[in-house]
Amino acid sequence: MPRKKPVDAHREHVVLGMAAAMGAFFMFTVMNMFAKLLSANHSVIEIAFYRNLIASLPFLVLVFVFGRREILVLRAKPALVGIRAVIGTLSLVTTFTAFSLMPMADTTVLLFTSTLFIPVLGVIFLKESVGPYRWSAVVIGFIGVVIMSHPSGEVYALGIMVAIFSALLHAVLQIIVRYLGSYESPETITFYFFLIGTFLTALPLPFIAVRPALAEVPLLLGVGLSGAAAQWLLTIAFRNARAAVVTVFNYSGIIWATLFGWMIWNEWPMPTVIAGATVVIASNILMIWRESRLGKISDARFRAKL
Repeated sequence: MPRKKPVDAHREHVVLGMAAAMGAFFMFTVMNMFAKLLSANHSVIEIAFYRNLIASLPFLVLVFVFGRREILVLRAKPALVGIRAVIGTLSLVTTFTAFSLMPMADTTVLLFTSTLFIPVLGVIFLKESVGPYRWSAVVIGFIGVVIMSHPSGEVYALGIMVAIFSALLHAVLQIIVRYLGSYESPETITFYFFLIGTFLTALPLPFIAVRPALAEVPLLLGVGLSGAAAQWLLTIAFRNARAAVVTVFNYSGIIWATLFGWMIWNEWPMPTVIAGATVVIASNILMIWRESRLGKISDARFRAKL
């Protein structure tokens, strides 16, 4: 009787990581879809409050029910963890604002430019060296943004500016988390982001909050639960697959964003957006390929997602 080949455990882990990555970026898109739906009647700050409040609940269960008290412990950089939470809250609000102003696919592609800002910020703050391949990818990517920004009746200048500013904030967060990764655990950083973000977005609620209609309650729950699920799946992805593999699945977000935009808002990307998106994604893939070859991709990069 022929012997069965042993199961390749490493391959099984990679498949699990890839599936988790696909699920994570799908859930990020679902979160943004819920936020866009809610933005018709609610302030993006109010939406961000519910997102942070609900997403923090699983962490509170881990701490107080399962005794994971180590999540609360700040080892060395409490001030920087607080700064990351403040910037993260602003990033979340601007991201939701961008989705409220523009079609989902357009906004999603513009947010990809966060990867293009990272080499520039790495040179400034982390004194990293950047070679010609990465600088070329940055230049190519911003050419794609210029193509996407071609004036039209569907792509709004304010939405473009907010989306690019949000992408810059995403890049700043990734630089901070890359540095913090040597001192604090990802769970601790994320927990304090949700906690501080809930407090910050609660401050203006007495002046801007609108009582949710009964039909909106599932959407508010969806914003928080999908955001929490995305973070959890992303953690599983990074534990089971290389960052270079996980990062590539980020671009599946454009598929989900296009489908949601078409099904719910009857949005479809214009030719200039499709052309610009192709250039932006190609530049990102060039950068990922180059960093993968150099072995310099940081696992903290996509843990900083909001």
